[in-house]
Amino acid sequence: MVRRYDPGRRTRIIDAALRVIAADGIAGLSHRTVAAEADVPLGSTTYHFGSLDELLVAALRRCNENFVQTLRDSGAFAAGAGEAGPEVDLAEELTRLLGRWFAGERGAIELEYELYLAALRRPALRPVAAEWTEEAVELLSRRTDPETARALVALMDGVCLQVLLTGGTFDAPCTREMLARIVDGGG
Repeated sequence: MVRRYDPGRRTRIIDAALRVIAADGIAGLSHRTVAAEADVPLGSTTYHFGSLDELLVAALRRCNENFVQTLRDSGAFAAGAGEAGPEVDLAEELTRLLGRWFAGERGAIELEYELYLAALRRPALRPVAAEWTEEAVELLSRRTDPETARALVALMDGVCLQVLLTGGTFDAPCTREMLARIVDGGG
């Protein structure tokens, strides 16, 4: 199907790249596989993304935006006008968010972490991986100090990676306790 004017093509290519990575991993990603998945000419993928790293950056940025938006929309931060909701227990809300994330399709979490960890070998992805951390820290800093916010992000990452790598299940009570210890200053 030839589309002369197609303002959504770039977005469709990013979405197709995410589907290819979810199905075949980063090793399965090529301009050709993405073009086929997006149902666009091969030249469209190279026009919008000169390299696979550029495409991976866009895909990781999309994943980052989704998670940070979920965090932003949570009860801990949705008090209005950008103010945090102090009446909501932060450790409880973060545990609820992680639980909801793990209750969804596990493949989506694996996709996000595969892209996030690809930054270890692909320097072009490192700034985007760092953006996610900084955005999450900035948001959590509305409820706590920046050092505690950083510790919360690190713990959430660690919990997610352990669950994914071990094939285990998300332990909400244990996670809530660990998060509360950080929020309460190690108590």
